[in-house]
Amino acid sequence: MTAQASARLGRFAAFIASGVENDSSGPNGSLASSPSADEEEGPPCCKFSLRRRAMPPLSDLARPEEKLAGLRIDGSCHTRSRMSFYTGIVIHSLEEDGSLGPEKEVHGFPEGSKINFVSWSCDGQHLSFSIRSDEEGNVSSKLKLWVADAQTGKARPLFPSPDVYLNAIFDNYVWVDNSTLLVCTIPNSLGEPPKKPLVPSGPKVQSNEAQNVIQVRTFQDLLKDDYDADLFDYYATSQLILVSLDGTVKPIGPPAVYTSIDPSPDQKFILVSSLHRPYSYIVPCGRFPKKVDLWTTDGKFVREICDLPLAEDIPIAFSSVRKGKRSINWRPDKPSTIYWVETQDGGDAKIEVSPRDIIYTEPAELVDDEQPEVLQKLDLRYGGISWCDESLALVYESWYKTRRVRTWVISPGNKDLGPRILFDRSSEDVYSDPGSPMLRRTAEGTYVIAKMRKEDDDETYILLNGTGATPQGNIPFLDLFNFNTGAKERIWESDKEKYYESVVALMSDQTNGDLRLEELKVLTSKESKTENTQYHLQTWPEKKSVQITQFPHPYPQLKSLQKELIKYQRKDGVQLTATLYLPPNYDPERNGPLPCLFWSYPEEFKSKDAAGQVRGSPNEFAGIGPTSALLWLARGFAILSGPTIPIIGEGDEEANDRYVEQLVSSAEAAVEEVVRRGVAHPNKIAVGGHSYGAFTTANLLAHAPHLFSCGVARLGLITEHLLLLNEDRTLWEATDTYAEMSPFMSANKIKKPLLFFSALKGHGALCRLVVLPFESHGYSARESILHVLWETDRWLQKYCVNSSDKPGDPNALNLMKPGSRQVRVKVRSFQSQEAVVRKALSKRVPIRPGDRRCDK
Repeated sequence: MTAQASARLGRFAAFIASGVENDSSGPNGSLASSPSADEEEGPPCCKFSLRRRAMPPLSDLARPEEKLAGLRIDGSCHTRSRMSFYTGIVIHSLEEDGSLGPEKEVHGFPEGSKINFVSWSCDGQHLSFSIRSDEEGNVSSKLKLWVADAQTGKARPLFPSPDVYLNAIFDNYVWVDNSTLLVCTIPNSLGEPPKKPLVPSGPKVQSNEAQNVIQVRTFQDLLKDDYDADLFDYYATSQLILVSLDGTVKPIGPPAVYTSIDPSPDQKFILVSSLHRPYSYIVPCGRFPKKVDLWTTDGKFVREICDLPLAEDIPIAFSSVRKGKRSINWRPDKPSTIYWVETQDGGDAKIEVSPRDIIYTEPAELVDDEQPEVLQKLDLRYGGISWCDESLALVYESWYKTRRVRTWVISPGNKDLGPRILFDRSSEDVYSDPGSPMLRRTAEGTYVIAKMRKEDDDETYILLNGTGATPQGNIPFLDLFNFNTGAKERIWESDKEKYYESVVALMSDQTNGDLRLEELKVLTSKESKTENTQYHLQTWPEKKSVQITQFPHPYPQLKSLQKELIKYQRKDGVQLTATLYLPPNYDPERNGPLPCLFWSYPEEFKSKDAAGQVRGSPNEFAGIGPTSALLWLARGFAILSGPTIPIIGEGDEEANDRYVEQLVSSAEAAVEEVVRRGVAHPNKIAVGGHSYGAFTTANLLAHAPHLFSCGVARLGLITEHLLLLNEDRTLWEATDTYAEMSPFMSANKIKKPLLFFSALKGHGALCRLVVLPFESHGYSARESILHVLWETDRWLQKYCVNSSDKPGDPNALNLMKPGSRQVRVKVRSFQSQEAVVRKALSKRVPIRPGDRRCDK
């Protein structure tokens, strides 16, 4: 098998294994394949696996960052701040029998380097990546671009000069051909960053004397003044440089805020996108004036594609978009043809018009006054195109308010053959999802729909890869689909009894023409409730399966946990589901009810039928992240994960108008079910959630205090009453809805203990606010994660497990040692929590016959 055969792996597959710390051996993170030439001319098929550090220290997050135009920038190295990184690269070959060959370590770069932006060359002969290192003063060095030989693993700097650095604020670099890269670099003439003036040049003024209606959502980290605008220009400005593997360097174009560089499939042209002034103080940089130009690959300006003005006036209604040309891309099946979309409703979803969007195409090289060609007119909002060739492309459109999605079949090269509907369905109806077309890699390195042929059959087919949602759970499939007749044949389906399998990527070798079914090769993943994900190579016609990975179980202490997809009904008849996890060796008849952690996140629907559909699979492996609720299985808890909380608004009704009613009803049904099963103690059920789940947690304690003993709200806007999820009405248009949904407005009703909620102290409520330094909307630092675990465990032990006990020492943590009574361990400092939490959560708590822990 050639390297080109498995190019899909680099685009579509992420291989996840247990955390690898400090360059220790073993794959962790992702595995990507190299695209090469055919079997005779190219190298053997190669994959690279990336090693990463599990959790960064808090000192990494403490580094200075600039918050500008909606971005957070590490000014010391001209990248986004808090960027994760890899610590090593290993190259594997794919053997003839489908197994992975011995690893080959990429070497030659400085020890301790932080690796980012790893990419194969078009022919798979080289691997490029950036490196940086820590310097004095808790800052990171600027990024340098390196390249490694895929055969030897030997790496070297790409630029002859050591003073050329990558600017990775936006796009960073791209392979133009097999030996040339186009790189965004920090300009040599950049100098020192601008100094903040002691006295501003004048007042900040925002005027609407023209009385335009401009509604914008709440954005963070916006520009505040002229100094911020200068600072944004300073960090985001790049100089484009063409560099060859032989060291030849050629700067092209002037320095500018380049956001995207995209070579054409024939490697003759480049689409170059950039931002320019005037900037805005009320919207992020994605809405700044944007210019898209067409250049040749040697840097000569050809023509302007568009110059979009500042977009401060995009309506807040869902499905609203920017005016002018958008989604400007190359056709992957043509040498150098551009396509784009233009709205016909001014970008305002509330305006009724037909058509709503028009798709245009035109060649890069225009002849005389050649005009763009209309490819298709759409009445819904454009959602993308899957290209194949001149005879086939699939066009997608959708409308959020109705959840309607449509797929059209078009023949781009045949104007006499009009578009026709292939699928017309609701995006919420997962049972009717036909799947997505599988793509193959072309000789030019682009991806197009894979056409299939069967032996002794003149019909042409495509492969549809689907999740296979059913009332019994997801059963992924691969269908051979005749797009002319609509007939389909299921050629592969996941195991239904024990395993959950899915198709990850197409691995067949052929890069031109139709693929033969009897030569089909696909990459699949396979997992079960207790067996972590492994990857397999499936080959036709015998459908032989070869396992190509051997990832170890990431947490063997919980290998025998119990998992069940449970179903129950809400009082209005809506079918609900949840995943119930129970500790290893637990038996409800023998051990009695447990304390239970209810971890939730609501979802909006337009249909009761769709809301009741089953999503997910009972056979999926239980992935446990650093702050996962499943960690409390090791503390003897039952975990009700992802109980469905559908907020339904049928017809013209807005779902949020009945948010509280449906929220409480869903929670009541879930609690009644776990109590009925005898696995949860009715007085020892805690509720928790992250983000909108935290918003939900606070609302449940305010409106359904009879269900829960306490709550844990992580990173939710629970003190905010102007921000609602999935709401396109303003506060003044739906005042009652905002007031009813906002936990802030119901803070006086919360009487149960709530962790992380600050608005309750003024009401004398039992609460605790923890503000973690330097963290954003998710926890990443080791110290933060361990502190979150300690705080959560302490809260649950005190107010859930021991909810009937008298208040005890707030600095004490109850730990269960296997085979022993409870011991109380004092946590006296922030630094000591790591050892305590490691000890508490790394050992499984045994449940012995007759042990009714909740009742003790």
